[in-house]
Amino acid sequence: MKLIVGLGNPGSKYAGNRHNIGFMALDRIASDHGFSPWRSKFQGSISEGRFGSDKVILLKPETFMNLSGQSVGEAMRFHKLAPEDVVVFHDELDLAPSKVRLKTGGGHAGHNGLRSIHGHIGAEYDRVRLGIGHPGHKDAVAGYVLRDFAKADQEWLDDLLRGISDGIDQLVAGHGDKFLNAVALRVAPPRSSTSKPKEKAKPAPEPEPEDTRSPMQKLMDRFK
Repeated sequence: MKLIVGLGNPGSKYAGNRHNIGFMALDRIASDHGFSPWRSKFQGSISEGRFGSDKVILLKPETFMNLSGQSVGEAMRFHKLAPEDVVVFHDELDLAPSKVRLKTGGGHAGHNGLRSIHGHIGAEYDRVRLGIGHPGHKDAVAGYVLRDFAKADQEWLDDLLRGISDGIDQLVAGHGDKFLNAVALRVAPPRSSTSKPKEKAKPAPEPEPEDTRSPMQKLMDRFK
């Protein structure tokens, strides 16, 4: 069994925030793959489904970001899961928008949701880091992550969420490289060539044979 956690803040006020991209990813997975309707449990919302023989629980903690670990820890204890059974989708300031990276273990890099999860289950869980870009100065971070994605972001954001949904079964099966490839095919699909094939060079015209007629012969030939 896999517990897949998306980080965000509950309520319509925060639904479109950059900080809520983890919630967005889980909503797309549940919708695309026929998971059960969302219901309240473990201080959050859960939806259940399968990929082949693998049972998967999607969890959106509703404790607000800073207390996400309470919800994750409760779900883990109930299902007797280990940290390696947990995958967390979260926003990542240190990645450019639409970039995705996988990571297991390590620090929380100041992310309050990860900090809380670290405190409840330790650090040895898997993370899917979803790039949202950086505002450029650390003092602007709080306002930046709690603002909605701009209209200009919608195209790449939709492609990213579709790619996550395309590859989620591979991630659950332990094939992180195939998951990332599925995302890449949505975010940066191969470009088809639009250039016209080069035309074959036309052969140079053969030189006309030299006219060796005398002026008188040329004149006579004109009146034939």
